[in-house]
This record gives sequence, structure tokens and C-alpha cells, in this order.
Amino acid sequence: MKASLSDAIAIVSTWVGSGFLAYAIQQGLRRLILGSGEGRGVITGLAVGVIGLGVGMAMKPLTEADSAIHFPLVWFVMPYPAWLASLAVLFGLVRLYQAAFALNSRERKERLLATLIWGAVAVGMILLYQQDPENKIEIIKGAIPLSPAKLALIVALGTLGFAAMISSARKAQARGWAKTLVTQIALLAGSVVFGLPFAFLLVTSFKEDRDMSSANGIIWVPKVQETVPYMDPNRPLYQGTFEGQTVEGTVIDRRADGSARVDIVRPLAIRGKTFDVAYSDLKEIPRQIPLVTATINGVSGKGMVVEDLEDGRKRVRFLEPPEVKDKESTFEPTQVEPVRKVGLRWQNYTEALSFLPPETNSGLVYLKNTMLIVIFSVIGTLLSSSIVAYAFSRLKFPGKETLFKILLSTMMLPGAVTLLPQFLIFRQLGWIDTLYPLWAPAFFGSAFNIFLLRQFFMGIPMELEDAAKIDGCTYLKTFWAIMLPQIKPALAVIAIWTFMGAWNNFMGPLIYVNSPEQMPLSYALQLFAGDRTGEPGLLMAFATLCMLPVLLLFFFAQKYFIEGVTLSGLGGR
Repeated sequence: MKASLSDAIAIVSTWVGSGFLAYAIQQGLRRLILGSGEGRGVITGLAVGVIGLGVGMAMKPLTEADSAIHFPLVWFVMPYPAWLASLAVLFGLVRLYQAAFALNSRERKERLLATLIWGAVAVGMILLYQQDPENKIEIIKGAIPLSPAKLALIVALGTLGFAAMISSARKAQARGWAKTLVTQIALLAGSVVFGLPFAFLLVTSFKEDRDMSSANGIIWVPKVQETVPYMDPNRPLYQGTFEGQTVEGTVIDRRADGSARVDIVRPLAIRGKTFDVAYSDLKEIPRQIPLVTATINGVSGKGMVVEDLEDGRKRVRFLEPPEVKDKESTFEPTQVEPVRKVGLRWQNYTEALSFLPPETNSGLVYLKNTMLIVIFSVIGTLLSSSIVAYAFSRLKFPGKETLFKILLSTMMLPGAVTLLPQFLIFRQLGWIDTLYPLWAPAFFGSAFNIFLLRQFFMGIPMELEDAAKIDGCTYLKTFWAIMLPQIKPALAVIAIWTFMGAWNNFMGPLIYVNSPEQMPLSYALQLFAGDRTGEPGLLMAFATLCMLPVLLLFFFAQKYFIEGVTLSGLGGR
């Protein structure tokens, strides 16, 4: 049997077998979840799939790899006339298939006519292809080697994907599996596209510096340097307490009276500071030193870097194999390779927090300030805007329409116009370098929110309010117990918008806040980005921590968000 025919059989057998196995899994899940799967289809799919994969794997085409599991690949490199001819042939075969199962003679004639048209197009493209003698069709062959663990992971993910699609199809109103499949694929593709920036942020927050840039593009699977604990006799590392916080450092001066001077190494925010402490209060702890591979006496081994010399060389103590264990040698940096494994560098998060000033308590002060601003802003906006909106929609008083028009006209004022007057007022009140300017204005209402809530209030039937008056409710009782529950979607969307605006507010803290103790997360993130521009891993880790509360809010409140936005575009309801 020729090699090319063997390759073709192996490729077709492998992919056909994979397709039938996927079909068997899909039918089995449909039978399990919906009760509508075909048991015969499951058995047939399993049988054909096992036979196809068995034949394909046994022939091992296109690769000399030692992997027992591999999926052969083939691709054609050809000019555009050949591609168009191939597509025309494919479309013609589809029309021919449809003609064979047509419901009536008219439909059959239409399908056959379409087949002839596509056939003519294919012939035309073939003739165009033959006009240029330099046109050639090349076949690229290869294979995807897979370990049993990777293959099991792919099968598990595929099964979960089928299960999710079938569960969604139970509730889908669209007719036909094709439309449901297309909808799910479109939603999945949209999620992937719009989720890529967040995925890049998250992956980068777990990378080492060496993986931040690569000639091969973005590295999506981070790796970490393997380390081992080591009690360094020449440079012992100690743990102690400085100004109420636990620190790590080295002893630079040990005195006869039992005291010692410690040079702080961590936290990074106070690195380089020194303090005096009783030596007995210090605890020696191991250093985490990197593992590398190097060659000594013709033997390649793995060892730990026990010392970085001043000239850049590294002193390595070998750990394996046994014939070079415990031997030490000095190597140039180019002569050693770091031992790395696929994993996440969680230290980026702890190091990012350790760079923050000590008075911020590892960023908790920033979080507390932000939460205070957000909570008071949301409460103030909802109370003030809803009360004013209720008054404009239900109460009667002189000049109501004029006052409402004046209120709406304030929406035309740019923020830069009112910025200086507001600053002068807050300075006169003594609120500079406090959080009051960032949340106190929320208790004076917002023109847009008042307008939005007024429209909702006006859409509520008057009979509800009249019934409340008959029962003896005052205006305030009617507002609180009857009217507010009717506009929950609008209140929810205003609360979410206010939350987002207060959480991401940067200009306000930049103008009114000076000390780190009063900074919110948005301002702290900007300052952190300026200080650690050259360390994207730490920057992405800190940005991820700042985003987490917002993401949690969206996942828990997306129903109200979408509901509120939808209703707000329909007038009163």
C-alpha cells in the first residue's frame, strides 16, 4: 500500500471516528437530559467511532512521534480559483442531495438547476486555474500528538459543552436543532471575542516577567519557576516584627548585648529600612531559591542556585541525578536553564499588595474608602432622586412645570463649568482631603435620575394612590409603601449606574484627596500604575483585585440591570 493512500485512510478513519464518537456522546446526553435521544444512534456511533479511531491510530500516519495518540492533519495550499472550484463542487453536491429528497417535482427541478449552475461555476474556475501554468496545489501534512491526560480533558470539556447546549435547547423557543446550534455558537463566539481582554488581564496577572513578551506572540499558558526552601548559612533570612507588622530581613549587625540591626527585605513598600531588635525575637526562615538545569562533567543535572555572585555567575548545588548530587559548580547565566512548570504565579498578588504604603493595611483602607463612597452615593441618589421625582409626578404646587424645566436644563451644563464653584464651596466647608465631596452631592438629587423616575411614577395607575389615601396613608407612607415597590427595576438600574460611577470615579479623588488614608481604589490604581509601569504582572494583579467587586455585582444583579434598561426605554413602563 502506498504511503499517500495509507495517510488518506488514516486521516479519514481518525476524523470520521471522532465525529461518530461525538455524535454518540451527543445522543447519549440528549437521551439522559431530554429523554429524546436515539439508543440505536448511541450504539452505532460508539461502534463506528471506536473502529475508525482504532484504524487511524494503528496506521500512525504523517508523524514519527512516539505519542501513541495523535490526530492527523492535512491542508491544501492552492490559488483562489482552485478554492472557488472546490466550494462550487461542494455546493453542487449539497443541492444534488436536496434534489434527491425533494418533496415534489418542482422543488426537484429547482435543486437540479442549482446543481447545474454550481457545476458550471466549478468548470469555469477549473479552466481559469489551468490558464496559469505556475499554479500548483501543495499538500501540507502533520499530526497533533496528544497525551492521554490531554485527550481526557478534551473529551470532558466537549461533553460539558454538549450538556450545556442540550440543557439550553430545552428552554429554547426556536424550532430545529440547526437554529439552536447556530445561536449557541454565535453566543459562544461573542463571549470569546468580548472576553479576550479580561482573559488577557487575568492570565497576565499570573505570569512571570519572562513571559510578558515573546517572539511567538502572547503566551496564554503561564509557567512558574520551580523553587525549593533553603536555609542559607551565609545569608540567613529572619522574620520579625516592625511597627506592628511582620517583616522579613537580613541581620546586618549583631551586637554583644544581644541586639541586632535588621535590613528589611519584605514587605516591599518598606524594603531597605533598618530597625533594632533583640536577636532572640528573630526567627530564621528558609529562602525560596530557584531550580535550574546545567551540565557538569558531561552529565546534565538539576540543582538549586545557592548563591548569585557579584559578576553575574551562579553557584549551583546539584540535587540529581545521583552521580552528581551535592556537587557544586559555578556557571555563567547562559549555561543554566530555569526549571519551570505550567502553573500560576500567585505571588504577583501578594507582592502587589506589599508595595502599598503600610498605612493602607495592604489596600484594605482603599477598599474601605471606596465602599463608603459607593454606599453613601447609592443611598443618597436613590432617596433624593425618588423623593423629588415623586413630588414632580404626583404632587400639585405652584410653578411645578417651570421648576421641572429648570431642573432638566441643568443637564446641559458641562461638568467643567460647575467644577470650580463646587471646589470653592467644599473648601469653605473644610471638606478638602476628606471623602465628603465624593458622596455628599448624591443627597441633592440628579436631573437625569429624577426625570427617569418621574416617568415611571407617571405610568403607575392613579387608582393605587387613591386606594392608599382611602386607607388613611399619608403622602410619605404612600410613597414608601405603595409607589417605590412599583419601580424596583428603575431603582435597580439607577443603583447599578451610581455604583459603577462611584467605583470608577477618578477625577473627584484627584481634586479633593491628598493623603493615602483617604484614597479610593481608582486613585490608588492610577498611582500604582505610575510606580510599577515596568512590572505588568503586578499591575494586572492589582487591577484584577480592583475589578472583582464590580464583577460580582454584575453577576448577581444582571437581571435587574437588563430589566431596568429595557423598561427605561418604554416611557412610563
